[in-house]
Amino acid sequence: MPRLNAGEALKLLASEPVARLATVGSGRRPHLVPICFALAGSTLFTAVDHKPKRTLALRRLANVAANPAVSVLADHYEDDWSRLWWVRADGLARIAEPASVDHARAVELLSGRYEQYRRRPPEGPAIVIELERWSGWSAG
Repeated sequence: MPRLNAGEALKLLASEPVARLATVGSGRRPHLVPICFALAGSTLFTAVDHKPKRTLALRRLANVAANPAVSVLADHYEDDWSRLWWVRADGLARIAEPASVDHARAVELLSGRYEQYRRRPPEGPAIVIELERWSGWSAG
């Protein structure tokens, strides 16, 4: 059951369309949400998009503002357990407001990866994560 090196982990992470973002806010409780994302080297970009939400003042944004340490988890499951894997990447996040250079880069990368974002680019804040530490496992 091989552990993954950083290069293998990055490649597997990039292969998945959805990951989970874990943040912790000032209340010290974990908050986990699924995200669409794009990678540029070891920088991960995600953004608040138009999918229905109760509010645009999302907990993940408040959590990043209070505590920039985050984790991103992606995994692959299928009935053939010899093909299972998971990757966790830890890093420091920052919020990129609309009209910023980082936000424009996030929208560019996300639009390149997802057809839905080409039709309607994300207008809400982006989260930019500088990934620093990798862990993971692959059955293969």
